[in-house]
Amino acid sequence: MGPIARIIAIVAGLAGGTVFSQAPEFAQQYRQRIGGAIDELRVIVEDFTRQAAEHHLDRQQALNTYAQSSNDFLRDRGVSMQSTIARYETLQSQQLKLGTAAPVAKPFVLIGEPDDVVFANTWRDFVPGVPVSFAGLVWAAIGFVSAWVVAALLGFGVRRVVRGRRASPQMR
Repeated sequence: MGPIARIIAIVAGLAGGTVFSQAPEFAQQYRQRIGGAIDELRVIVEDFTRQAAEHHLDRQQALNTYAQSSNDFLRDRGVSMQSTIARYETLQSQQLKLGTAAPVAKPFVLIGEPDDVVFANTWRDFVPGVPVSFAGLVWAAIGFVSAWVVAALLGFGVRRVVRGRRASPQMR
């Protein structure tokens, strides 16, 4: 590998390391947003459950009452409430997984099953952090090595093409 190719590979590695080092910070900001979403959904779900109990119904019985209504609005409201409860439970599950995962693994947990709304809002408002944690340094190293390998492979491919073109006119 020539000196220019080495410099390009190192710069690519540093850029990759910088980008990848932000994965734990993004996961942390995502986790904070999940907490806020859960807090708000908890108010709605607990209110619904309390109102159902006041009418001697459990949550599922109340949802069934909505579903059996002849009124389209009430049936649709029941579907909406069921969706809200399902999202609340899904976010709680993801919060638990993120909370128990090792810091280095949190980005993988996030990638596995992100909530589209929370993910999009986290991305929109993401503020990079300095990789001073062990997880940040590990992700920086992963990004550095990955970007360096890609840059080196691309450089190798470019050199082969350039050498091939140089050799072709001499053979004629």
